[in-house]
Amino acid sequence: MNTSLEVEYWVIDDDGDLVSPGSLLDYSEQIDPEFVEPMLEIKTTPCSSMAELREEFLGLIEEIVDAARERDKRLVPLATPLHAAPSEIPYRDKRGTDLQRRIVGPAFDDARVCAGTHMHFEQSNVADQLNMLTALDPAFALVNSSSHYRGEHILECARPFLYRRSCYEPCPDQGQLWPYVDSAAEWEEELETAYDCFRERALERGVDSAAFDDEFAPYDAVWTPVQLRKAMPTVEWRSPDTALPSQVLRLAETVRSLVSRADARGTTIGDGDPTDTHGNNEGSVTLPLFDSVETVTDAAIHDGLENAGVRNYLQNLGFEPSAYDPLASRLPDSRLSKRRAKDLRLEAARGLEADLERRRVRA
Repeated sequence: MNTSLEVEYWVIDDDGDLVSPGSLLDYSEQIDPEFVEPMLEIKTTPCSSMAELREEFLGLIEEIVDAARERDKRLVPLATPLHAAPSEIPYRDKRGTDLQRRIVGPAFDDARVCAGTHMHFEQSNVADQLNMLTALDPAFALVNSSSHYRGEHILECARPFLYRRSCYEPCPDQGQLWPYVDSAAEWEEELETAYDCFRERALERGVDSAAFDDEFAPYDAVWTPVQLRKAMPTVEWRSPDTALPSQVLRLAETVRSLVSRADARGTTIGDGDPTDTHGNNEGSVTLPLFDSVETVTDAAIHDGLENAGVRNYLQNLGFEPSAYDPLASRLPDSRLSKRRAKDLRLEAARGLEADLERRRVRA
């Protein structure tokens, strides 16, 4: 199953201030700009094995980190910048984001502080892949990398709260987790319905129909944690935060294994508790009821891995929670000043560089 990664990182200078990537965006075709200025996205090609994905991903990040240092810049693996005013995170594409803000409402601005990891899996048995990734949604707690917003400690997992519960609360079909589906066709029908509702909301708020149609198509108007993409084509998992490369790869290896198992054996929906998906080699993979997924997701947002129910859920699905050390757990629970946030961004950047250096030493 071909697999690829897209990981977003904040860009800072040597004082910890958020800055534009500038010429870094020209360094490689595998670097993309993001919709806010002080962020870039690093993307791999589709890889046929974890060994290939690991080699490409780490090699690419090493090159870009080195290129950034040559420009007196650093990459930061935090899900939010911890403390930043809107003026420090300007939108890159004013027209498209202005339209979204008009449609969604002022809460859309919360999306601008969110940096995540996206995993792409080659489409095969699409419904089973979608359903497995849906059940795996709470696994974002394993790589949770920020609990702060505008200096305040809000919840253990700040990004999923800000992105789903705040930004897309007025438009849940655009940004929140969708239920299981019986087929790819059912997902496509849900997509069309979500698009129609989004378009209707836009017109109600005075957006010109031609301007909306020019900017959005059905596949371009949803930002849900699990979705289908036309490119490759893939099933995309957008649940996790950005994180240290070693943690991203550890997570990707387990998720890829579980999605491959679901693809090969099929899935069934169980009685609300995750069923030993990794120990039984016969029959379909049993997934918890969607209500249970949502309950554990809420617990993960509020408490992260500190919640025993979250740890048990993830362990039963096939993860080893004890193998992860989320960056957010190293952050203080107190309010952060701007200077302290800059220092913590620099500390996270050094952590990223140390993570890569350990890989160099092992090699």
